[in-house]
Amino acid sequence: MAAPLKLGVAGLGNVGAVLVALVARQRNDLAIRCGRPIEVVAVSARSRKKNRGVDLKNVKWFADPVTLARSAEIDVFVELIGGAGGVAKAAVEAALAAGKSVVTANKALLAAHGVKLAALAESNSVALNFEASAAAAIPIVKTLRDGLAGNRVTRLYGILNGTCNYILTKMEQEQIPFAQCLAEAQRLGYAEADPTFDIEGHDTAQKLSILASLAFGTRVDESAIYVEGISSIQPADLASADELGYRVKLLGVAVRTPKGIEQRVHPTMVRKDSAIAQVMGVTNAVTIDAEGLNPLTLVGPGAGGMATASAVLSDIAEIARGLRVAPFGRPAGRLAAVRKAPMQRHEGGYYIRLLARDRPGTAATIAKRLAEQNISLESIVQRHDQRTPGPNGKGRAVPVILITYATAEDAVRKALAAVGRDRVISGRPQVIRIEKN
Repeated sequence: MAAPLKLGVAGLGNVGAVLVALVARQRNDLAIRCGRPIEVVAVSARSRKKNRGVDLKNVKWFADPVTLARSAEIDVFVELIGGAGGVAKAAVEAALAAGKSVVTANKALLAAHGVKLAALAESNSVALNFEASAAAAIPIVKTLRDGLAGNRVTRLYGILNGTCNYILTKMEQEQIPFAQCLAEAQRLGYAEADPTFDIEGHDTAQKLSILASLAFGTRVDESAIYVEGISSIQPADLASADELGYRVKLLGVAVRTPKGIEQRVHPTMVRKDSAIAQVMGVTNAVTIDAEGLNPLTLVGPGAGGMATASAVLSDIAEIARGLRVAPFGRPAGRLAAVRKAPMQRHEGGYYIRLLARDRPGTAATIAKRLAEQNISLESIVQRHDQRTPGPNGKGRAVPVILITYATAEDAVRKALAAVGRDRVISGRPQVIRIEKN
């Protein structure tokens, strides 16, 4: 049997500790499957004294991850530190420059520096693997890079953040407000003390930027993505979606258009009978539309120590087998530049909830502004049973729900801006796109 593949693991948090234990527990099976043993021979973490529940007595300790990355004692550097820059970036660059293959779960690092790191890996003829960076246990990176190498992807969309999916699920099932659901998610450890990165869509955007690069051959560029979070969603929106036959999910969507690749993250109404609508709680899912195939949906745990460590180990096993491909499925120099493409005509239409002032002429004014932008309505519902006091307690306001036919994002924004200037609505309109399945 070939010599062992020697790993250096930087970061011994939940994922790193589980990975070390998993490599030890699966030692015999891994050797048989990969044709050579896999061993963790060195580690680096902030505290050497902390009890992590794994046996490290025969493992060399490095205080500095960069020194570990350059060490002649390892073949593969596993980066589980996190963060877009700092020591994580320095260590990965050092490993690649030293001719070490790298496995990382660091979506932030890849979203910010993925193309440069891929080029460095290619120039040194080593692997840069990152299956765990997007959707954890779901093998979406290998599916896009390898499994669908012969298919032209036209659209990719998915639930890429378990925190948001948990909150939306709980809001729908228990009919309770966003803030209360968020607090519960924090109590259970699904959401951070500062949940902004998750609930405002930025975590999803980083993952989408990586997947879009694999799907469409574009450079990883988070700045090219339109991002909108879920903090404005109210139980009334979820109830309306249910009545209309939809469910609300925070989706990351990348679509091939005549003007380039449109990338967006926002709350979306999806048909309740679609595969992705069935995905509840902290679970993730990704649907791929490709020429010659029916839509392909992959579902699984998108976070957690075991799920993420399993994805990391699958990347390590690929290296042990001697497999190496361009990190993003094609040479880094052949990845196309991407710009923030305009939101195109949305074939699924829009859900719009307005708090309209209960007085003569309001409905006519709203209809006029929509008509000016050539927006056709599929349905309009006025919730007279949900009247609320108007601004400063004057008059009454009535929730009005509009469902449009296919129209352009710009047209919707212009029409709603005009309605706002007419002072016939209170507050900010709620707009949710309806995804065509």
